[in-house]
Amino acid sequence: MSQEQGTAGPHEADDDADRRSDEESTWWFDAPVPDYDDDASDAPAGAVRPEGSHGGGDDDGGNADAAGASARRPAYAPTAPIPLSPPKSTGYTYETGGSTVGAGDGSPGASSPARPPTPRRGPVWVGLAALALVFGLIGGIGGQLLADRTHLGGSAGSGIPEPGPGVTARPSGSIAGIAAAAIPSVVTIKVRGDRGSGTGSGFVIDDRGHILTNNHVIGGVSTGGDIEVLLSNGQTEKAAIVGRDVSYDLAVLRMERQGLAPLKFGASDGVVVGDEVIAVGAPLGLEQTVTSGIVSALNRPVTPGSGDEASFINAIQTDAAINPGNSGGPLLDMSGQVIGVNSAIARVPGPNGGGGGNIGLGFAIPSDQARRTADQLIAKGKATHPMIGVLLDRSFSGAGAQVVDGSEAVTAGGPADKAGIKPGDVIVGFDGKPIRTPDQLIVSIRSRAVGDTVTLTVKRDGKDVDLKMTLEAAPDQ
Repeated sequence: MSQEQGTAGPHEADDDADRRSDEESTWWFDAPVPDYDDDASDAPAGAVRPEGSHGGGDDDGGNADAAGASARRPAYAPTAPIPLSPPKSTGYTYETGGSTVGAGDGSPGASSPARPPTPRRGPVWVGLAALALVFGLIGGIGGQLLADRTHLGGSAGSGIPEPGPGVTARPSGSIAGIAAAAIPSVVTIKVRGDRGSGTGSGFVIDDRGHILTNNHVIGGVSTGGDIEVLLSNGQTEKAAIVGRDVSYDLAVLRMERQGLAPLKFGASDGVVVGDEVIAVGAPLGLEQTVTSGIVSALNRPVTPGSGDEASFINAIQTDAAINPGNSGGPLLDMSGQVIGVNSAIARVPGPNGGGGGNIGLGFAIPSDQARRTADQLIAKGKATHPMIGVLLDRSFSGAGAQVVDGSEAVTAGGPADKAGIKPGDVIVGFDGKPIRTPDQLIVSIRSRAVGDTVTLTVKRDGKDVDLKMTLEAAPDQ
């Protein structure tokens, strides 16, 4: 049994292992973060290094053994960026097929029996007429081709017509058009610090030089180091940390260069399953990479990291390809607005705790939460977290989130106490949506703002009771 104060703190993530069912253990969850190229001993706790690379998987790839988690629980952990080496030759050569002809019976010097002359089968003029017909047909085709080329505007020296002005332009609502408009506002973030070096993504959010990214992308400079921003035109700028928040896995940087065109935030609460989306970032250090897909699901409870590094995301799920290095990049809708910040992927656990890259299960922080947190980080250097003031029983195996059955389970004078929640209550609903696990309750609360009024459905003595509650900021904020 572990405790959850308010909406449950990051420390609760480690105590969840014994409660996870086998059904939930199919996937590991990673956050697309930078790949750290230092030794494993210097990497963040629980970091995973896939075979053949210096860094972990995308988005916070976690090592279940290192984190002390059971193989039965999904693993959430940031991964480090994977440094790239210059392109190398594949070693392959391409040749056309051929054959040789050896001397046979028909070669010079070979004898063959004499044959009687073959009688003519028709007058010579018949063969000449056929030949003339062939030449006439060829001449007609050639003349038509020349006429077509002249009609298309081709030059005498080229058989391929030149494209006219504007032929390469794309409609503004197409993937190509959206990508062309968004790429100048998306940056590649290179980190060199005491915990290694790596590469992630970010994007410009205003004209004052502020950049939004994931907190785990800049984890390598937690106690010192350099952050370099690579712009789409190839120029680089130094950046400093304005504010960071582990719980929301978001951070704001600032560079001296101002006046860059920011991306606009869209409303994530208007997103529906099946909407087309576009992800932009630097997977594996390949900057300005664009992938596309759809929204696969909404309100997925994803908790990358563990212990004090745990994050709580009420995520947008997408099948757009997201890989290590995509972390912090934007997820765009078909109007080019940001509806999410790419942060995590699910992967099939490997025999040694490692796993591959994209398998079509990516997760993004909703833009409504990202925008609110970014505003707070810019204004105060930190973000506020809503809380309800209860302790959750992690040993509870039923559906829902059970409040500890003890005298100190409900914080006196806190939101839950004011709403009438009692020790032993099982919270089974949040604003009309079912709650099946403690993590789902936590991310649902964290997705809301301080001061919001919500409805909790609790099961008490076999009956469902609806309680109104106003969320408050955690005491240390």
